[in-house]
Amino acid sequence: MMKTLYVCSIFLFLSCTFNNTDEIQCTEEARAGLNITVKNAVTNQVLGNGITVTAKDGNYTETLAFFDANNPVFSGAWERAGTYIVTVSGVGYITFVSGAITVAADECHVIPQQLQVVLETE
Repeated sequence: MMKTLYVCSIFLFLSCTFNNTDEIQCTEEARAGLNITVKNAVTNQVLGNGITVTAKDGNYTETLAFFDANNPVFSGAWERAGTYIVTVSGVGYITFVSGAITVAADECHVIPQQLQVVLETE
């Protein structure tokens, strides 16, 4: 019995001693690595409907989602780090192709990148 108490005491001591209070606490929400706002070059109006935004990283390709006219942002690359080329197109507009956009990540999430694209009419 004394031996069991001794082992339990050591386990409790070590548990308390090695409790790391500096541990990073990550949130559980997913973050978009790419957030693209698209505007008309002439009117400066934010565009959404009829616009297609794609992101490509090597063999990976994703069409970014446009969720809400009140928050007109195309979002994608959810929790996916990489180096992306973004293409923005729409009927009546000249297609835009970005340079390389790097989405990095920390211990918990990707670090979101914001891009504003201004489309010229044809």
